[in-house]
Amino acid sequence: MFPKLNEQMDLIRRGAAEIIPEDDLARKIERSIKSKKPLRVKLGCDPSRPDLHLGHSVVLRKLRQFQDLGHQAILIIGDFTGMIGDPSGKSKTRPPLSLEETRRNGQTYFEQATKVLAAQKFKMLYNSEWLGKMSFADVILLAGRYTVARMLERDDFTERHKAGEPIGIHEFLYPLAQAMDSVAVEADVELGGTDQKFNLLVGRDIQREYGQEPQAILTMPILPGTDGIEKMSKSLDNYIGLNDTPRDMFGKSLRIPDFLIYTYYELTTNISNKDLREIQKQLADRKVNPRDLKRRLARTLVSMYHSEEEAAKAEEEFDKIFVEKSAPDDMDVFSVKERNGIETIVSLMTEAKLASSRGEARRLIEQGGVSIDGEKVSDPNARIPDKAEFVLKVGKRRFLKVIGS
Repeated sequence: MFPKLNEQMDLIRRGAAEIIPEDDLARKIERSIKSKKPLRVKLGCDPSRPDLHLGHSVVLRKLRQFQDLGHQAILIIGDFTGMIGDPSGKSKTRPPLSLEETRRNGQTYFEQATKVLAAQKFKMLYNSEWLGKMSFADVILLAGRYTVARMLERDDFTERHKAGEPIGIHEFLYPLAQAMDSVAVEADVELGGTDQKFNLLVGRDIQREYGQEPQAILTMPILPGTDGIEKMSKSLDNYIGLNDTPRDMFGKSLRIPDFLIYTYYELTTNISNKDLREIQKQLADRKVNPRDLKRRLARTLVSMYHSEEEAAKAEEEFDKIFVEKSAPDDMDVFSVKERNGIETIVSLMTEAKLASSRGEARRLIEQGGVSIDGEKVSDPNARIPDKAEFVLKVGKRRFLKVIGS
């Protein structure tokens, strides 16, 4: 039994950037209700990076909402298209991956995606299953259904062409290959980030060419990272990973700027629309401290990806470290007893991976970011203290229990 049309559309619209065309999606849902047949809702996943974060969860959560409404979620791992490399938003040709790499990353993607999706309610497919079987003649026929002029309507292709940056012919094939995914699964709806709009529209065109009813498309906003400037990315270290520990997830959530609090509640949590309106009202009230809303957000996220118990522990630990200025109970342990050559704090930090190099370790000490048992280390040449045990702190969050001589 499907919910009524207006109930479905209210949930589907939440947080969406664009629905194209919305009246077409509404007709598909009405037909689904009457026929008692779920819509086939497709999400293609780029397996170039195996680590998922809250930015990835935005569109995964929308797919989960379609699942909750009774529709069929189809997760397509682009193991074949990953060998081409999605050119969306790229100023240069992306290096292709091997099929083994894309398959390996795809499996990791699946394991993390089930933190958001209902595992028993979706199909996961690899697009090599149909793209790998296409002959060269098939590819020529497919390429003949789209024009170079249409491809150059895409902003990143246009900018690269004007700048004299090379564009590989294989990059033109990426949107066509993604479109063939929609043909292969007969998608009724396809989801993606706003940066995928061109690819999703190509899917509609190619479905028409193959005699199918074109899919409706729904795009979701790109989630800004904890810096509030760039999109969330592991390479920019502004991410909250789905596999982060409760402590890290809680602490990172408190870093987001105040102006993103509502966005994070809307796009990354399950709270109701009624509660969302209340959050909006509180943010406009100067008597309400935004820090309290961020704490609630942090607890919510940790509860979603771990448990309420872990969320309570993470908050308690955060307060212990940052409010009471105490060391956490759970720390990594490093022994220097049998490690020759580790005589200085700099070499200890480097060996324990608390600094990427001796130069970085020296800079951290000179900047006042290193302490032993609560006392700052000011001398970059300082030797390891002659103690049986001590706590080394680097920056605000990294602690190490060191077993000494």
